[in-house]
Amino acid sequence: ALCGKAFSKCFNLRQHERTHSGEKPYECHLCGKAFSQCSHLKQHERSHNGEKPHGCHFCGKAFTESSVLKRHERTHTGEKPYNCHVCGKAFTESSDLRRHKRTHTGEKPYECHLCGKAFNHSSVLRRHERTHTGEKPYECNICGKAFNRSYNFRLHKRVHTGEKPYKCALCGKAFSKCFNLRQHERTHSGEKPYECHLCGKAFSQCSHLKQHERSHNGEKPHGCHFCGKAFTESSVLKRHERTHTGEKPYNCHVCGKAFTESSDLRRHKRTHTGEKPYECHLCGKAFNHSSVLRRHERTHTGEKPYECNICGKAFNRSYNFRLHKRVHTGEKPYKCALCGKAFSKCFNLRQHERTHTIKTINVDDSSDIASTPKYTRGLTH
Repeated sequence: ALCGKAFSKCFNLRQHERTHSGEKPYECHLCGKAFSQCSHLKQHERSHNGEKPHGCHFCGKAFTESSVLKRHERTHTGEKPYNCHVCGKAFTESSDLRRHKRTHTGEKPYECHLCGKAFNHSSVLRRHERTHTGEKPYECNICGKAFNRSYNFRLHKRVHTGEKPYKCALCGKAFSKCFNLRQHERTHSGEKPYECHLCGKAFSQCSHLKQHERSHNGEKPHGCHFCGKAFTESSVLKRHERTHTGEKPYNCHVCGKAFTESSDLRRHKRTHTGEKPYECHLCGKAFNHSSVLRRHERTHTGEKPYECNICGKAFNRSYNFRLHKRVHTGEKPYKCALCGKAFSKCFNLRQHERTHTIKTINVDDSSDIASTPKYTRGLTH
């Protein structure tokens, strides 16, 4: 009567009407949480007793509901039984097909009663409402961290379990997120689907494109609260702040050496294992890090991708490019703690600091000679 949606069973209509009324007649006797459907209550009760009666015959993973098991098994079989009659796109779940159909019709039947914004799926509305209420219903029973989305909660649990269900078919490397596997596969295929509309340069990751676009517009939204230096990416800011704090959160379990970046730790581990997974397709030489391989390949191609927009000089390494830019900006981030003299390169600061060390030694030596009696000095000759 409210939205005109029709059902073949009276039972299904009653369930649907609760999405409008908000009625939740099924309550958990353990925690008091209420649900609109009896099946949802049963599923919830298993979160208390840990029961997972439905096991996957492909990988053995167990689930609280048979419907969730069926969806999971499709990640193994690749089956997509639900097809859109408009564009032919196929889906693994009927709910995904229903939501997709609304992209054709423009229908948004789920409206927020707080701000009036409308959505094409009830789950999206529920997530949106949490931006108003601040509710985080998914809580980790190991560390207590709470989430407002079940998807983020599932990803978080893999931090504790170490589960990495997404495996690369080419090299066997496994990932906790499907998104990370897709990114990784591009290191094999060389695919670069994200292209800059200003210069045409292509990237394998959307985040790399966004970072690159800031080289055109000069945007640096992330500022260091220690020194005020600004960066194009929050991750780069975090790494930079560790130069102030000295924090090295990544430790090698073999030798105990600590690193400021996880990528440095991964590369360091290969010094223990001898692994060199990145091979040059031109000469066959192997490297322990993808960035080292890319630099090496430029010795074959002559590519210099880092170009100064002031003088046009080009570089084959980002590090050399950063040093060069300081010629124009006059930036000297490396300052001597003893005399205050500043330098554009860390290497030059280290050289300079030795002039203080030498002077200290000379002063100490001359004071020793001055305090030696004259006849003693004569005898030493």
